[in-house]
Amino acid sequence: MDVRDKIFVGGGWVAPKGSGTLEVVNSTTEEVMGTIPECTAEDVDVAVKAAADAFPSWSTTSVEERSKALSRISEALMARTDEIAALISREVGMPLSLSSMIQVGLPVMSFVNSASLLHQIDWEETIGSSLVVREPAGVVGAITPWNYPLHQIAAKIAAAVGAGCTVVLKPSEVAPLNAFVLMEILQEVELPSGVVNMVTGTGPVVGEAIASHPMVDMVSFTGSTRAGKRVMQLASETVKRVALELGGKSANVILEDANLQTAVSTGVTMAYINSGQTCSAHTRMIVPRSRLSEVEEIAATTAATFTPGDPFEATTRLGPLVSAVQRERVRGYIHKGEDQGARLLTGGAEVPDGLDRGYFVRPTVFSEVTPDMTIAQEEIFGPVLSILPADDEEDAVRLANDTIYGLAGGVWSADKDHAIAVARRVRTGQVDINGGGFNVMAPFGGYKQSGIGRELGKYGIEEFLQLKSLQL
Repeated sequence: MDVRDKIFVGGGWVAPKGSGTLEVVNSTTEEVMGTIPECTAEDVDVAVKAAADAFPSWSTTSVEERSKALSRISEALMARTDEIAALISREVGMPLSLSSMIQVGLPVMSFVNSASLLHQIDWEETIGSSLVVREPAGVVGAITPWNYPLHQIAAKIAAAVGAGCTVVLKPSEVAPLNAFVLMEILQEVELPSGVVNMVTGTGPVVGEAIASHPMVDMVSFTGSTRAGKRVMQLASETVKRVALELGGKSANVILEDANLQTAVSTGVTMAYINSGQTCSAHTRMIVPRSRLSEVEEIAATTAATFTPGDPFEATTRLGPLVSAVQRERVRGYIHKGEDQGARLLTGGAEVPDGLDRGYFVRPTVFSEVTPDMTIAQEEIFGPVLSILPADDEEDAVRLANDTIYGLAGGVWSADKDHAIAVARRVRTGQVDINGGGFNVMAPFGGYKQSGIGRELGKYGIEEFLQLKSLQL
């Protein structure tokens, strides 16, 4: 049991004002693995004031000093890779080998990259008779999700702190223990008091208190579109800046001349990473109707290789979902797919064989999905792939754009230039061309109801900067 009874405020561990506790459950064993404080709006107020007190000093530190602080954090984080990877695998369920690379590797890179990129920001420039300067936005409220818990925390903190902001963090109460480790690291590397503060609790209490607090200058939120709308609504009362990274229903467009074996098998993998609990997962595969039967065979065969099981077993490719609530939600979508006439190729809502304990769902593939079906429109957040046949390329683009979301996607073609031309027509923030890999230096964020603003690379840092013109 990892019992945490304090929150991180003003550079140290303090007892919360609230007396409640929240349980953290191991997604594989369904056993309680730890507890955290259930904080109140009063705790948020204390943390925000600590961040506000620290801002005048931290915002005027040199770029070199802030860069060195981020580098120290990255080194200390890397030194605890094995510990943190195992912790997140227990919290979230990602197979351990992937947790080391993704759940810890990406946060390390966020701090490394931000430390370097601070030197590439144009902090001042002369335009005619004006000196235009970039300044930190102020006190930032960072509200983060459970699916890539430390990555989302690091992406926000590294950029915001590097920009000269101070932060009040609310990690997801579903997978929060990794955030406590990061706060230990911040204390270990002697990040100045109040630069980063952490308050734990639920969204309706702690999250809303952060979003509505008059001394918070900006809110950076990652989570569902529904919750993002609420954050935006609350932030608007004090005209805060908001950065929102929300839901997705990303389309993987496979054109007529694509290598089907590569495109489809890679597409299944992109749908199932982290058991489908990925906002940018390619959960809609749009394929030529003339080649549907070939696609179905490859997709079903590939899905069968995603063996569900204990994330600490070497043979496991698909861990559990994060919670009982999430498991039932995903099963409900599978039932809706069947009820609405989609053809189930493999998987289903039944418990995977031999896995009566743990929040497991079978790797599932539906075909002959139409755009009016629920599973083609709503974010499922589980290992469920929908195959939508398209009559031609125009139809494929139309289908790709036919959702409220626009976070990610893919285009496959034997002609790379043709794939790029099609990708330009897809209204989404990122598009993988023939399986192009994730780039932590490129901007990440969405169109439409997938969000506002961008994270990662220099674009993530610039999100936390204000522009000021000095007329000379």
